[in-house]
Amino acid sequence: MRKRIEILHGVNLNMLGYRPSEHYGTFTLSELEYAIEEYARELDLEVTFFQTNHEGEFVERLHRARDAADGLILNPGAWTHYSRAIGDALEVAALPAVEVHISDLAQREDWRQISVIRDRCFTTISGRGREGYRDALLALRDRLTAAGPSGEQA
Repeated sequence: MRKRIEILHGVNLNMLGYRPSEHYGTFTLSELEYAIEEYARELDLEVTFFQTNHEGEFVERLHRARDAADGLILNPGAWTHYSRAIGDALEVAALPAVEVHISDLAQREDWRQISVIRDRCFTTISGRGREGYRDALLALRDRLTAAGPSGEQA
């Protein structure tokens, strides 16, 4: 089974721990990544992390993803709601992807309920805090396990 998962964190996620705790909890990005590593170890998955506040760097990372990963988990932050460039880069990456949001976007401002990347991801997980990343890893593991050796769905 292929098992390399790239976790991409977008704009302002480096500020976890400083953002409103009612939406984002009190954990930092380092604490979140530590928890994700623990989840991945339990699931026999390999994870790598990337965070940037520069949209072009996020896009470039997605362009290189198909050579470095078997699946993607991404939380682009506010770019979720308007970045067609990230959506296009997901298409180029051509990997199974899960969209994750720490806060429950359905309970937030109207503009946060729009996702321009959702159609490039096979599922979206929102409002589960750090547990949402465990859910995303499980979903990707199941998706990759169901795929044949060539990556095609069985």
